[in-house]
Amino acid sequence: MKQIALVFAALLASNATWAESHGRPVGISSSMANFEVQHRGQPVVIERNQDNSHVISQDFALTSRPCPPFCIQPMHIAPGVDTIGELELIAMMEQRDFGELDALLIDSRTPDWAAKGMIPSAVNIPWTTLSLSKSDNFTIADILETQFGAIALDGLWDFSNAKTLLLYCNGPWCGQSPTNIRTLLTLGYPAHKIKWYRGGMQAWESLGLTTVKP
Repeated sequence: MKQIALVFAALLASNATWAESHGRPVGISSSMANFEVQHRGQPVVIERNQDNSHVISQDFALTSRPCPPFCIQPMHIAPGVDTIGELELIAMMEQRDFGELDALLIDSRTPDWAAKGMIPSAVNIPWTTLSLSKSDNFTIADILETQFGAIALDGLWDFSNAKTLLLYCNGPWCGQSPTNIRTLLTLGYPAHKIKWYRGGMQAWESLGLTTVKP
């Protein structure tokens, strides 16, 4: 009987430990549990994974990708372009959804990477489609006009009413969104209308935040 009691006590302790490690709520911040965005016309709730033992996916577990090309990016990509973190990005997404900010969240990665999961409400505009060396003037012009809100004017671009662009890619070792940003600046896009989420998908996934398939 004593042995059974000891086993039962051990099971209770084990269950309590499991509940403590798996059952504690995981908020985005101390004042925000989750929030909702529209992705391709459907509502998506963004929150952190509630399993306290959850770990990052294998796609972003690798620490030592060869450099070049996977070199560590600087904290500030260009003068006037703000580098933002998760809470700043989320705040801008909320401002956008409330109509307070005309902004577009851009996943700059190639489609094979985007297919693994994206930040909800992002649009996939691969860095190659904006590249001056890999794309063409017609494709670039179409993106600037139809998606970013720029206006072609006598051979130049008017960005007065263009959207604020929030760009990201795979993480601090990824050069795809930095390449897009440098291209946009070369084309004359105002630096203050470009924001860079440097942490990208690696940081987003490491925090257990919601992702969606494109």
